[in-house]
Amino acid sequence: MSEAMLMQSRARRQAQPAYAGFWLRLAAYLIDFMLLSVVELVLALGYLLMNQDLKALLVVKPDTYSTLLVVVYLVANVAPVWSAVGWAYFAVLESSPLQGTVGKHALGLYVTDVQGDPIGFRRASLRYWLKAVSDLTLAVGWIMAALTPRKQALHDLLAGTLVLRRVQDSTPVPAAASLAEYWDGSRWVSSSSIVRIRDSVRQPIVRRRQGSGGGRDR
Repeated sequence: MSEAMLMQSRARRQAQPAYAGFWLRLAAYLIDFMLLSVVELVLALGYLLMNQDLKALLVVKPDTYSTLLVVVYLVANVAPVWSAVGWAYFAVLESSPLQGTVGKHALGLYVTDVQGDPIGFRRASLRYWLKAVSDLTLAVGWIMAALTPRKQALHDLLAGTLVLRRVQDSTPVPAAASLAEYWDGSRWVSSSSIVRIRDSVRQPIVRRRQGSGGGRDR
């Protein structure tokens, strides 16, 4: 775990943690599921194209029984590869500087331990395989993310992890004191970085006006 990641996590802990709710986590999982489904389909088709016996079976006897036999054979032989791909996808990305999969990153989510620090590859792997326990509870383990105080699913509780939301810092929009101030576009800028840019642009203009005013006085 890098020093930069630790410093970033400590800065986040100074604010109130924003736990990711059930529906947001479900949306992130669906994104990951679609991505992995494409990869798994490509692997299955590649295996089918390389297996001459399966291709011959579909050509010689293109009936329902033969098709079902091919599907069962594909699943039995490709399933271990699918599991390895899924494990690598979740464990590597959740222990990386992203702290989350593509789906989580797209929705502003990230995975930490219960102290809010980034997790390593070992804990990310443990979290992935413990999802099987949540599956064995007929999805009750997954639904626990909507019921527990820190929005933890069963595998999060067992692995000692949290799923948090990234919250952007912003300054509130102040109330307008007059109609002229209401139409001042700078009032609607809530990002502190943009405010600094605006001020850096205004300062030279103000100095130029003050200089020209002083020249006229002379």
